[in-house]
Amino acid sequence: MTGVSVAVALSIPSPSQGVWYLGPFPLRAYALCILAGIAAAVWLGERRWVARGGEPGQVSDVALWAVPFGIVGGRLYHVLTDSGNYFGEGGDPVAALYVWQGGLGIWGAIALGGVGAYIGARRAGLVFPPLADALAPGIILAQAIGRLGNWFNQELFGRPTDLPWALEIPDATKRPAGYEQFETFHPTFLYEGLWNLGVLVLLLWADRRFRIGHGRLFALYVAAYCCGRAWIEALRIDPVQADDVFGLRLNVWTSILLFLLAAAYFVVSARRRPGREQRVLRGDGQEPVTAEPDSHVG
Repeated sequence: MTGVSVAVALSIPSPSQGVWYLGPFPLRAYALCILAGIAAAVWLGERRWVARGGEPGQVSDVALWAVPFGIVGGRLYHVLTDSGNYFGEGGDPVAALYVWQGGLGIWGAIALGGVGAYIGARRAGLVFPPLADALAPGIILAQAIGRLGNWFNQELFGRPTDLPWALEIPDATKRPAGYEQFETFHPTFLYEGLWNLGVLVLLLWADRRFRIGHGRLFALYVAAYCCGRAWIEALRIDPVQADDVFGLRLNVWTSILLFLLAAAYFVVSARRRPGREQRVLRGDGQEPVTAEPDSHVG
């Protein structure tokens, strides 16, 4: 048996299907993964927020704003950076609305999701920085779960490889142009999922060890995620509209920029506002009121 055949024998198979039908209604694995990730994020965020002095149900209220904003932002980022598939020659503009087929840019999701979370926090009378810190571990957990949707969709994989954990893509139509002759590829969905779980552990440990506050845990989440996203993104071969900017993919540059911004915020904030705030709720006059000391939730 050759080395290649051994690798194929040990490779990760792609799911045989990603859609099941309940009568006329399609049940899509990608959508289920996204929903499971959202549920996990709300569950963990709720526990951490209550431990910080918040009230039960407040994270769910904020999620009613953050989730729709995040989905819209994620889809907008994907469509804008891959506009050729929707608005170029042979593109299908209506397909830009087909979120269930895959295609949510995390940067857009975090950006607009953050706007939605801020609106929800203001309406609920919550102080935003400690809320962001409470939500950060849940967000990275949601990303880890959501990456399984790419596996079901057979999308966003990396360069060809014959490593034992290579991902099988049996459908040649799923392979990018120029790679039709290859059958196994780097499972970047798995790399990123595992990296995200590692970031989750880092955040929970750092928060317990150092009692990080004032939005710095969220900044640590962004910086740590970007470190992994940069090298994982460099493995990917799926074509995008802005695929090559000075020799690097757009998402690599985005990762670098956001890492620098997050790291700068972390350092400056730690110098100006050391420690952790105890005020997480606002009074009737919109002034923060002091909550009970938080307990650790990991």
